[in-house]
Amino acid sequence: MCVAFAILAAVGRRISGDKNSYIIYVCLHLPRDAGLGKLGLVSMQDRREFIKGVAAISAMAAGTRSIARGHGAGRLFKVGLIGSGRRACAAFANMRSAAQTLDVDIRLAAAHDYFLEQARAAAQKLGCDERFAFGGAAGYRKVLETGCEIVILAAPPVFRPVHVEAAVAAGKHIFAEKPVAVDPPGIRRFLAAAAAARAKGLALAAGTQRRHQASYLRQVRALREGGLGRILGGTVYWCQARGSIRPRRETDTNAGYMANNWMNWAEMSGDHIVEQHVHNIDVANWFIGRPPRAAIGVGARLRRPTGNQYDFFSVDYDYGEGLHIHSLSRQIPGCYSRIGEYFTTDAAEITGGGTIRRFDGKEVALQQVGHDGDPYVQEHADLIKSILAGDALNEGENVAMSTATAIMGRISAYTGQIVRLSDLLEQEDSPFFNLAFNPSAADFEGEADIDLPAEDSAPVAGKD
Repeated sequence: MCVAFAILAAVGRRISGDKNSYIIYVCLHLPRDAGLGKLGLVSMQDRREFIKGVAAISAMAAGTRSIARGHGAGRLFKVGLIGSGRRACAAFANMRSAAQTLDVDIRLAAAHDYFLEQARAAAQKLGCDERFAFGGAAGYRKVLETGCEIVILAAPPVFRPVHVEAAVAAGKHIFAEKPVAVDPPGIRRFLAAAAAARAKGLALAAGTQRRHQASYLRQVRALREGGLGRILGGTVYWCQARGSIRPRRETDTNAGYMANNWMNWAEMSGDHIVEQHVHNIDVANWFIGRPPRAAIGVGARLRRPTGNQYDFFSVDYDYGEGLHIHSLSRQIPGCYSRIGEYFTTDAAEITGGGTIRRFDGKEVALQQVGHDGDPYVQEHADLIKSILAGDALNEGENVAMSTATAIMGRISAYTGQIVRLSDLLEQEDSPFFNLAFNPSAADFEGEADIDLPAEDSAPVAGKD
């Protein structure tokens, strides 16, 4: 009896949670007159043929898996954390999930936080030897001295330009949380570091996950191809209750208090228009295809119990050619919440990542691009894939321009003046070009404690 073998599915689903275990489906092609009972009458020759067939199938399955893994080939990436709070640990978990989809592994090699106990907690939680947990403002340097290949930068935003610059100098691939600076000098420093990363072939991904979200990617594709018309205007929102309030502890130094309660100090976060609303501002810049040229804004501090940030901002962004986007951000408990982006074109109304309504009533069919999975995972998958392919992803300029856009709005609200993008990046004689927060990131690395800015006080624009 002749027995032939065919593969129905060379590699099937993984089993038992073991990433190395696969079901291999085999089809025995028997003569039509061979009943099921005859299967027990296969000769030794046929059995040897069967074993040879299974061996061949196993080899083919291994080859298929190797192709699926591509450049990864079971590669292990060592990762360092700089900043080890909730966002950093969540980013590491997202990167681990991304690595599993690409059939590579990651391992935490070192963790840093301003507070050593936080770094140790992250190390313990994520499977790293606590000997490689470092504290203090300068402890990030020790992480960069380890054998990590990728660093996740999630310390308070004031430190981002310094940390990116140091990571690039150390030859590390980078995932940098947004925003990437808090003031104009910081933006220019980050841009220089991003350019250096590109020159060295180092990947630099940013925590603007909507750019990795399929529902947004499909809308951008349609806009670029002219299928949704030209954007004429819109509004972007981030209105919700404020984040964590962390009162000063008896053991806190001034620096420790600001580092712990960073979400309420403009010097640490850039204020919430920069730290949080940058997501929606980034979508506007992305959809339109350029940053705005100027901003006029208002805002005020009303209810926040600690720090010195505003509670709300309302900013008009001028993108030129008659295109204006209204930005509204608010962090006050007990108020109506809205987060999202809304644009009007000459053909349709677009909700960012959501519905599209054409004015002519025609149905909108979007091309299937991107991945429908978790964008917080996909941004890490795109980072790792670019490293494996030797074509390093660099999102530095995009996130820098969106951060700069948010900083423009904040400065305008604080001062009551019109602020142009060129004031931040080009015009050295502008009063805003070197407008820097104090204390700076470097001040935290000094031996002496910092001077605490005035608390429960914020800029008031104009004159009485």
